[in-house]
Amino acid sequence: MITGASSGIGRGLALELGRQGAKLGLVARRADALRELVEEIISLGSEALSLPADVQDAASVRAAADQLRAEFQHIDLLIANAGIGITSDAASMRLDDVARVFNVNVIGAANSVGAVVPEMVAQGSGHLAVISSLAAYRGLPKSAAYCGSKAAVSSFFESIRLDLKPKGIDVTIIHPGFIKTPLTAGRQAEMPFLMELDTAVRLIVRAIEKRKKSYAFPWQLASIVRLGLIMPNAMYDRIATRSSFRE
Repeated sequence: MITGASSGIGRGLALELGRQGAKLGLVARRADALRELVEEIISLGSEALSLPADVQDAASVRAAADQLRAEFQHIDLLIANAGIGITSDAASMRLDDVARVFNVNVIGAANSVGAVVPEMVAQGSGHLAVISSLAAYRGLPKSAAYCGSKAAVSSFFESIRLDLKPKGIDVTIIHPGFIKTPLTAGRQAEMPFLMELDTAVRLIVRAIEKRKKSYAFPWQLASIVRLGLIMPNAMYDRIATRSSFRE
């Protein structure tokens, strides 16, 4: 079950896993885009279901998961990928935009977990993966909502990992850097180590297959970000305020 499957990373993951023969339940709001994706996956020789739903609506996500289980008996893997971002300086921040980012990125991921975990616990196996971001590690200029939501979702899934490990359920937290998707398209700001979508998707799938607890990439940017974690605040502020990855 992949949320946010209609475009970007979610669509790329669906196609890659479809090539590998996975049976897929594809969740997104855009039913027309999902139908086109299902047809493409079927042409690859795999099976897929279009499951239009809004991750902000727990009942909607639960219904999608129930439909997927009815068709394929059980869900082995959830990839909570649905996410949005906004560019906003704190001085002009719109609170309804902030709420929307948290509702999709955090509450949406929580709703997705709630739709699959009870059955995974009952069957004694399963795997949860979430697409977080390197932006989860420290705050960035003009990115308060996005960074805050990704920090929240990373901590949320880390706690879930600790709770579910004794139940036979693995959790993988993916922290990508900049990837060529609709989320980054059109930005004029420099995005260091910007990756092609296909390359990023292969790395994500490999990390999930290895059931890594956490995976951050590309390694160059991940190393710089981790260095930021141990920097004194004054030093970090000087460096971070000199460049923004959002206009």
